[in-house]
Amino acid sequence: MKPNIPSPKARLRGEVVYFFAYDIAYELSRDLPPSLLGHPISEYRLDASKRNPKHLVFYRPRMVRLPPEQRLGPHGLFQIQFEAKILPIGAISIRVRVPFEVEHLADLVAYHDLRLDSGSLDSEVRGLAEKLRTELSPWVLRPNEALSEEEAYTVFCLHPPSADEPPFHSDHWMETHREAIAGLLNQENDPTCLSAQEIHESTSRHISYYQHDLAVIDWDAALLVDTPSEWEECLYAIEVANLQLAELEAYDRHLDLVLERSYRDLSGAPMRTRKALITGLRELRIDMARFSDELSNINKFLGDWHLARIYETAAGRFHLSDWKKGVEEKLKTVGELHELLKSDHSNRWMMALEITIVLLFILDVFLLIFGSKK
Repeated sequence: MKPNIPSPKARLRGEVVYFFAYDIAYELSRDLPPSLLGHPISEYRLDASKRNPKHLVFYRPRMVRLPPEQRLGPHGLFQIQFEAKILPIGAISIRVRVPFEVEHLADLVAYHDLRLDSGSLDSEVRGLAEKLRTELSPWVLRPNEALSEEEAYTVFCLHPPSADEPPFHSDHWMETHREAIAGLLNQENDPTCLSAQEIHESTSRHISYYQHDLAVIDWDAALLVDTPSEWEECLYAIEVANLQLAELEAYDRHLDLVLERSYRDLSGAPMRTRKALITGLRELRIDMARFSDELSNINKFLGDWHLARIYETAAGRFHLSDWKKGVEEKLKTVGELHELLKSDHSNRWMMALEITIVLLFILDVFLLIFGSKK
């Protein structure tokens, strides 16, 4: 009897796409150099044939694509591709593409924490981010003292079955492989250990447009099943949400430091320190208003309803609304501190003016009395 050798057509093919978002500065200049890391900078554009807004009002990020390199991974040699996007809100997003060909979804679990022959993927990407930050230093405004912790996300992009196999229906495939998909997204080698509740939670937010496409989005990873030509827009929708999360986390940390310093300076601070504090809080409020506008503008490419659903699902998984609400609450506290200090500053000046008027009145009376005696 011949051994049961799986057909090559039954193998799972596709790419693992890693996103790494870093906050590197308060703001980046829109006049960037023509090249970075020895490679030209281009403008990122979505497919013009898609149903996107005709007059785009958001800033198109600049990007640099490095040439593919051969590396050794979990299943042998492969070509790895690095891309980096530079955004004016002071952030960079590094995208790493790794092709794969495996037998089962469980074989992809090893790609979560990818180990290369040169070390871990995380450390290599961080080294690349440091190089980008160094080269961009002449074009940044108020750079961070050190590179922030990355906000990482992993997307498994699968080719749908070929046309000569039984027709592929995403709903049926989803129900058949729900347990394996949950194991993949949760980084579990043995998905049978997961409870029915966890399996449902991990795979509950899935989206399809045609019968042959599927997007399953969890908080740490996602699965896309579609033709490669349709991956890019979906990937960018998720990448934008990941960037927004990284920026909200950065500003949340910044507001924590500002509030802590403000409370400390308020206790017995001299008049000059309070005046500087008022100026700093006023500038912060202006900065946050600009940040909110810029953060909203980077997702104005969503003219396609399906892409908008993917973005909203990713934003829901990342709890962007909760992060934004937390930042707004802290900004409200900053505003109240600013108004309190302004009121205190005005009261001090009013008291000084009143004391001056009283002293002038006393001096006037003194001069009248002694002038009449003379």
